[in-house]
Amino acid sequence: MKFLCLAYGDPAGWDSLSDAEQAEVLAQDEVIRSRGATMAAVRPQVTSVRNWDKQLEVTDQPLVAGLPLAGFSIIEAEDIYEVVKLVANSPCARARGVIEIRPFWDNPGDA
Repeated sequence: MKFLCLAYGDPAGWDSLSDAEQAEVLAQDEVIRSRGATMAAVRPQVTSVRNWDKQLEVTDQPLVAGLPLAGFSIIEAEDIYEVVKLVANSPCARARGVIEIRPFWDNPGDA
């Protein structure tokens, strides 16, 4: 099963970790990548688009308040518990951020 993991965090949280802790959590990212996961950090720039009632709105502000989106991954795992174990020691989870995990809908065409 595939899971989308959205990582939220800010530089202050990252800076709160020691050099050793930063190395440890970056090593966990490598563990996740080595499983074949797609993983990337994202830039702070944002373009939000919505088209409600045919009224197009494009803004350079996030439409959801809170911690900024820092990155994402797509992880294949047996179940949600396996994903939780994998991301629990990743950068945002440890650096005062949060990882949001969402399972993909089943696609009959996927192998």
